[in-house]
Amino acid sequence: MRIISGTLRGLRLNPPPNLPVRPTKDNAREALFNILNNLVDFPSLRVLDLFSGTGAVSLEFASRGVSSIVAVDRHPGCQNFLKNVAAQHQLENIKTRRADVLKFLKEERGTYDLIFADPPYDLPQITELAKMVFDANLLAGGGTLIIEHPSMKKLNNHPAFVEQRAYGYSSFSFFKHPEP
Repeated sequence: MRIISGTLRGLRLNPPPNLPVRPTKDNAREALFNILNNLVDFPSLRVLDLFSGTGAVSLEFASRGVSSIVAVDRHPGCQNFLKNVAAQHQLENIKTRRADVLKFLKEERGTYDLIFADPPYDLPQITELAKMVFDANLLAGGGTLIIEHPSMKKLNNHPAFVEQRAYGYSSFSFFKHPEP
């Protein structure tokens, strides 16, 4: 795994082998950020990274100048790995939270311009994540929710669904909050 662009471009991430993660492939992450380059102004974003795992997506956002990133994962090894990498590279814009994401979604009161969720592909609630995010009012007006999921699953059952982009076995589904 490596950081694709920005100030940390080329940084290789070497997480411990015992982390329970399925990191987003470099080519899929690169395609995602190419899409985002045309949609968002990175420095002005407030980002929420759900099921952050190794933190590669959070680090990619930080590398591109995002000022505020909250990375949530329940595994202490994942949280510690990201926290250590962020500290090593003086990335004070990344805050880690160790929490069960489904409980976090019920309790969090902040709002974010972009929410990225990369849940375990076997998570039973994967098709309900968009509803949970929108019901919790976590997405700012005009904000974007992106959920990574197996390509065979369809998440187009929410009214805010915009499109699905497939990259082999993985897909990104995009949801857009209406402007205020």
